[in-house]
Amino acid sequence: MFDLERFVEECCAAVEEDPTHKAVSELARRALADTSALIAALGEPEGPALKPLYVSDKLTILNTVWAPGLIVPPHNHNMWAMIGVYGGREDNIFWRRLPDEEGRIEAAGAKSLSTGDVAPLGADIIHSVSNPTSKFSGALHIYGGDFFEEERSEWDPEALDERPLDMDRIRAQFS
Repeated sequence: MFDLERFVEECCAAVEEDPTHKAVSELARRALADTSALIAALGEPEGPALKPLYVSDKLTILNTVWAPGLIVPPHNHNMWAMIGVYGGREDNIFWRRLPDEEGRIEAAGAKSLSTGDVAPLGADIIHSVSNPTSKFSGALHIYGGDFFEEERSEWDPEALDERPLDMDRIRAQFS
């Protein structure tokens, strides 16, 4: 059975011991090995949510539920992240900065994450995320810092121009 309180304690201890994603990665993989236990603890993904389970200056753990068809435009985190899908699917497009064009980006790769998948994202990753399914998709998102306070960037989905991240707009997509 998944014990959320114990999971948070173990993640906090792991980050104290090693501030990189490595120790948290193993904890996430262990938690995602039994997605039914995660769903029993967190609830079935039934409505959009960006629910903080734990937030500090060193670590944020979110229960993220993506609505069917939801797309979050390209953005960065400026901290490592660990994504673990416990129900449904997340499609990520990875982007890279164009060297000769200030603030502009281009697509550089993609990865689909399905139920049970866990993936690390480096601190310098730029990605966009979508739920291409007709169901709500649930995932644990773990970050190596305060997800809500870090100054970050997002990119206009049409022009791909960089601008400051609008956290209020992001939160509105999940409510």
